[in-house]
Amino acid sequence: MVTNRIFNYKQKFQLESGESLPELQLLYTTYGKLNADKSNVIWICHAFSGNSDFTEWWSGLFGDGKLYDPEKHFVVCVNMLGGCYGSTGPLTENPATGQSYYHEFPLLTNKDLVKSYELVREYLNIDHIHTVIGCSMGGQQAIEWAVKEPDLFDHLVAIGANAKHSPWAIAFNETQRMAIAADQSWKESNDDAGLEGMKAARAIGLLSYRNYVCYEAKQHENSDAVYDNFKAASYQNYQGEKMKQRFNAFSYWIISKAMDSQNVGRDREGLVKALKRIKAKSLFLGIDNDILFPVVEQKFLTDHVDGAVYDEIDSYYGHDGFLLEFDKLTKAINGFYSNASTRKKSA
Repeated sequence: MVTNRIFNYKQKFQLESGESLPELQLLYTTYGKLNADKSNVIWICHAFSGNSDFTEWWSGLFGDGKLYDPEKHFVVCVNMLGGCYGSTGPLTENPATGQSYYHEFPLLTNKDLVKSYELVREYLNIDHIHTVIGCSMGGQQAIEWAVKEPDLFDHLVAIGANAKHSPWAIAFNETQRMAIAADQSWKESNDDAGLEGMKAARAIGLLSYRNYVCYEAKQHENSDAVYDNFKAASYQNYQGEKMKQRFNAFSYWIISKAMDSQNVGRDREGLVKALKRIKAKSLFLGIDNDILFPVVEQKFLTDHVDGAVYDEIDSYYGHDGFLLEFDKLTKAINGFYSNASTRKKSA
């Protein structure tokens, strides 16, 4: 049974930037039952615009008879701080002012988000995690967490993720924020500020989540007579409108900044030394047509995490393959577990 709960933290939460939140609320989702020795915990770090209810967007991996079965596993996912699905974010009331934070919400980093997950983990009395798994920005957080707490995890599975966000990916995010800032309403302090700009931002982002091959396959015109109202144009508008209906521009801004912050080497003497801290058996999964988190980034992780395994799935969906290629993901992750078990017995 999927259960959503609220964790309230009534103390000051210090952030990496030096700023702080006076208190925070985190919505988290659990699925399955914790076993007697607490050895069956699967912890998910969700992606950029996702939420804690992974059965909505990762249903192909979680459920009866699937990769992670609630009869066998206890699955936990916390809604990202700064978002808009139940955890404290820019639309939350600031207790110091009695008004929503809006533009006053402080900068977050992936280190801050991992720190907030630690609060929930401690509250649930979980002292060991079988697998931390994340995709995209969630994969970034899973890697950060495995570096920060090397003895906490047996396994790390990071899909389409990196140890340090690239200039290319930061440029994509900044271009999206420029679209939000170009919306004249963005300067206002209300829930709807910047929404039209965010629609454009989402359309820009989508170009990095997919690729040429995917658009050619899905948005190709079947008639040479078309000279306006193209499928691809309609698709971009549709995706922007969908985002407008479920998100807000303030969270989009804050979370994209947190994604840009990814650098596990910060204050740890660089990337290589930081990655050597990871003790979990690690799988870094690349997607062959991913232009946002290209496979060179997962190969870098594999080269610098002791004993790590690299695998790659083919998907014309590009980066969004992590949301769609359930059979391929299941096969790769099951293979990783089998090989990890064999290595352990051999040792």
